[in-house]
Amino acid sequence: MDFRRFRIGYRTLKTAVGASIAMLIAMFLNLDYYSSAFILTVLCIQPTKRKSVRAVYARIISSIIGIGFAFVFFEGIAYNPIVFGIILLLFIPTLVSLKFQDGFVSSVVILLHLFDAKELSWALLWNEAQLMAVGFGVALLVNMYMPDIENDLKKYRLTLESLYSTIFHEIALYLRNKDSDWDGKELVQAAEVIEKGKALAYKDVENHLNRRQNLYYLYFDMREQQFEIIERVLPKITALPVTISHSYHVGEFIEDLANHVHSGNTANTFISKLDDVKEEFSKMPLPKDHENFLAMAALYQFIEEMEQYLQIKRNFVGFKMKKKTAAKD
Repeated sequence: MDFRRFRIGYRTLKTAVGASIAMLIAMFLNLDYYSSAFILTVLCIQPTKRKSVRAVYARIISSIIGIGFAFVFFEGIAYNPIVFGIILLLFIPTLVSLKFQDGFVSSVVILLHLFDAKELSWALLWNEAQLMAVGFGVALLVNMYMPDIENDLKKYRLTLESLYSTIFHEIALYLRNKDSDWDGKELVQAAEVIEKGKALAYKDVENHLNRRQNLYYLYFDMREQQFEIIERVLPKITALPVTISHSYHVGEFIEDLANHVHSGNTANTFISKLDDVKEEFSKMPLPKDHENFLAMAALYQFIEEMEQYLQIKRNFVGFKMKKKTAAKD
């Protein structure tokens, strides 16, 4: 066994502690089938607060439906294994159709208690209600603690901005020198960071019951849209047939952009600079041959794509940045 890879996660710890507490409370209340409180708690420990609430709701409703089936079939026919099987044949499709199938296992636990008791008395129903209250209640309480993931989200953001900066530096280098040994690994890394960042940001939304969106999620979604543009413009740059004077001016702009990548919303500054590049384009002499014409056309398409890149950033609300970072993308 590799003990270096052995670790106890916070969810594992919450499950163990919460389930034990639930069973102790059930024992203290002198409930029948008190060990089931342990199972009910385990079933409701979820990765996020919102999922935990949904899990408890689904299990309460499915257990109530299960008790209804027990009343009809156990009391109406017999407390028999075959009758139990018939209940499951009808019970499972019912839960699926009502979209409460997540509560199936916990409701079966309740059904087994009723089957074992061979009666459906008010005392037994009160016992089961207390078991559910203890198991589900403890699960909700322990699941209210979720570790702070703000630092992890910030790390993903800073990593992504560093990768974007490197990508733009390489594009600028190629535009000015038409020579680069860049292997493009930052593109693969950026795609991975975006995916992980969005997933973590969505988890943060799920951990706030009254929140519908997360600024980090919007941020990574914005960067994902920009990344699609970066992937689209790279072939236009690498396919330039010749280096023309226009390339240098565009390269200078991209170098400036590469030095100012952050999460604040100051895209207007670079949109203005891009307009200046366009104006310089219009003042330059027309291409003299076909290759120069193709290069100029590709550069102009590149500029149009970069304008869209900046428009996407401008539509993002942005994080609050310190004043000294004011003129960045």
